[in-house]
Amino acid sequence: MENMKRVLSYTRRAVDDYAMIADGDKIAVGVSGGKDSLTLLCALAYLKRFYPHKFELCAISVDMGFDGGTDYSQVKNLCDELEVPLKIIPTQISKIIFDVRKESNPCSLCAKMRRGALHGAARDIGCTSVALGHHFDDVVETFMLNLFFEGRLGCFSPVTYLSRAGIKLIRPMIYMPEKDIREFASKNSLPVINSPCPADKKTEREKIKTLLKNLERENKGLRYRIFGAMARGEIDGFKFISRMDGIKRYSEDISEL
Repeated sequence: MENMKRVLSYTRRAVDDYAMIADGDKIAVGVSGGKDSLTLLCALAYLKRFYPHKFELCAISVDMGFDGGTDYSQVKNLCDELEVPLKIIPTQISKIIFDVRKESNPCSLCAKMRRGALHGAARDIGCTSVALGHHFDDVVETFMLNLFFEGRLGCFSPVTYLSRAGIKLIRPMIYMPEKDIREFASKNSLPVINSPCPADKKTEREKIKTLLKNLERENKGLRYRIFGAMARGEIDGFKFISRMDGIKRYSEDISEL
């Protein structure tokens, strides 16, 4: 696969820095069919071949139940190529959110229900960990969302242990910028499934994404400095790593963290 060396550089650095993988782990990749989760699936499938801590890998897709159904056949073909078993979990989440409850702000409840389905399925097949495709830009955007709309300093954590489910959440792509994911997915013709969700691209996150993009034009390296501040402040489990090569190595537009 093209650009796999770059993807693995980001991924392995984060996995090592935050001790995300231990010997004997069974990791379920939450595969939505978007570019992020498919890139993560490829990264962990390749990492599995040489990583010193041996682990098992599987993929889980939560079918939201949108009208017309979602075609996972190409995702299944990619999983077969990577020798990763895929489990598809059928749900009626979309109908509950949009038809029954008629949520005007559906994202929070939808995310909660999807996480519940994913975590339950991972636990049922004996997984110790669930890997999610949050990337570098997601980290910064989530921090800014919490700051702007909740008035607090916070983000999701690189590693989270869910005591009730008995599983660990890991986010191996927190060092990888979205632009590199987009390039990897395009160059390797990953079978990206376009989101059928009516709320797609109409969220507060999109507003923050646009704001940061505009601010970055006049403040080059802004997102990297925000990430660096989070790491130095040890916000929600982030920590400053002096080398930070996982971010710097392929980012030509950054002078400092």
